[in-house]
Amino acid sequence: MRKILVIEDDPSALKFTAYALEQEGYQVLTAANGVEGLKMAQEENPDLVVLDVLLPGMDGFELCHRLRNADATAKLPILMLSVKAKTSDRSTGLKVGADEFLSKPIGPDELVAGVGRVLEHKGAVPMEEGEDVSEYLKFWPHEERKG
Repeated sequence: MRKILVIEDDPSALKFTAYALEQEGYQVLTAANGVEGLKMAQEENPDLVVLDVLLPGMDGFELCHRLRNADATAKLPILMLSVKAKTSDRSTGLKVGADEFLSKPIGPDELVAGVGRVLEHKGAVPMEEGEDVSEYLKFWPHEERKG
């Protein structure tokens, strides 16, 4: 079962997010502020972090930046949620390391789809630099081109 850490200070938004993810079979951990969220991300080893931008103690941008710059959490998938829907906010979120940035209000289907996209993308096996891919490609379905 995949473990997701949700960092959200609004109790109703936290409850909604946790419920939507639990209904999809995820184990959900919660934190109500940025400082608590950072500590939990480092200690609990979640598969993904869903975090709000507007958090007390440490905002979501700073939290995302810290997660990306710590060895233990540098590759942790991060999905940011925010009522701050301006292009500049989205751009800032992606620049500090978020894998996905979704605007609130958000429905359960969009939330679950966003989580799925991030987990699927981050679950891909990275290729090592200089690795020979021919072994992988010979199993890839393809048609011979005539030309």
